[in-house]
Amino acid sequence: MYLLVNILGIIVFLGIAVLFSKNKKEIKWRSVITVLVVNLLIAYCLTEFSWGRAAVEAAANGFTALVQVAYQGIAFALPSWVHVKSMDFVTSALLPILLIVPVFDILTYIGVLPWVIKWVGKGLAYITGQPKFESFFAVEMMFLGNTEALAVSTLQLKQISAVRNVVIAMMSMSCVTASILGAYTQMVPGQYVLTAVPLNILNAVIITSILMPTTVTPEEDTIAKLGSSAATAEVAVGENPVNDEEAKKEPFFSFLGDSILGAGKLILIITANVIAFVALAALIDKILGAINPSLSLEHILGIIMFPFAWLMGSDVHTAFDFAQNMGTKLVTNEFVVMGKVSPHIASYAPHYRAQLTVFLTSFANLSTVGMIIGAFKGIVNREVNNAISKSVGYMILSGILVSLMSAGIVGLFVW
Repeated sequence: MYLLVNILGIIVFLGIAVLFSKNKKEIKWRSVITVLVVNLLIAYCLTEFSWGRAAVEAAANGFTALVQVAYQGIAFALPSWVHVKSMDFVTSALLPILLIVPVFDILTYIGVLPWVIKWVGKGLAYITGQPKFESFFAVEMMFLGNTEALAVSTLQLKQISAVRNVVIAMMSMSCVTASILGAYTQMVPGQYVLTAVPLNILNAVIITSILMPTTVTPEEDTIAKLGSSAATAEVAVGENPVNDEEAKKEPFFSFLGDSILGAGKLILIITANVIAFVALAALIDKILGAINPSLSLEHILGIIMFPFAWLMGSDVHTAFDFAQNMGTKLVTNEFVVMGKVSPHIASYAPHYRAQLTVFLTSFANLSTVGMIIGAFKGIVNREVNNAISKSVGYMILSGILVSLMSAGIVGLFVW
């Protein structure tokens, strides 16, 4: 029965996208079904086959090993923070970012990640039939993050239509930066964190192509330029060559210093957001408690999100707990919920544990909207920026539906 409910949930989530579609007649169903089948195959392979499970577990172990190396650097500077019975959230989950971000930036600097982005993007475009840039961007934001991917795609974003820019903004709600996966794997099961990454990419393609169908002519379906890193000069990995001046790179150690400083800023931003959101949630709970002792933010959010959580295929009690975590994540961010469930998630039922982890593994929350709109303001003209600002509701809806789809699909295979 629960499996049937889970299947029904995926159908309902797709139905909601169709209901709010800007142009139902232009939905390319062949492409949507193709991507959905690919997504189901990926989830099936990564959860059902021993080699698939071994692959994601090996990748998760790789991130864990990288984090352990990072602890050596932290212990050198702050031994009293590491050599303790239980490290705090900042030390265990965030400070390793000081190593992980530079590692990914170095891979970008030497051309490894741009090469991967180029060919995986080409493959995605070929398989899905989606426009080339949208496919490239889906892969790019997986490695670089939403605002970073927008920054290095500046030239392309200035050339495409306002509607396509809105689609890119919607897709940006569902990304997760590869350099921050190590932090996630310290709090929730790493194999499901890594399973969520390709599912989110493909579901972002599915949901945006239903909500905002666009027609791209062959003349428009090109890649003007794809950058390597927001911190460095853009280097072409697309189809059109650039001149020598454009291809010059920043000196390595200058680049590395900027990368490390950027990682430090990221830690401060995440820390500040988590402290502020947790404190604000506590304040709201105090106010609600003063009105009625049984009222709380989690309770209200649980009621709102309960129908969607129930459609994941869990019993009523688990669904209500899931709904509370869903709502909290959307209003605050994934780190707040991961920090809360981390001590207990190993005891959750496998189906719930997998779905909760996948749902949390994305940047889809209200604060991300501001980040995306702010990034576009520095790139596109006023007309395009206004089109994006008017589509905030669709950006939020897209982020929620992608997270629900990814969690629902992985839930089909984990019980």
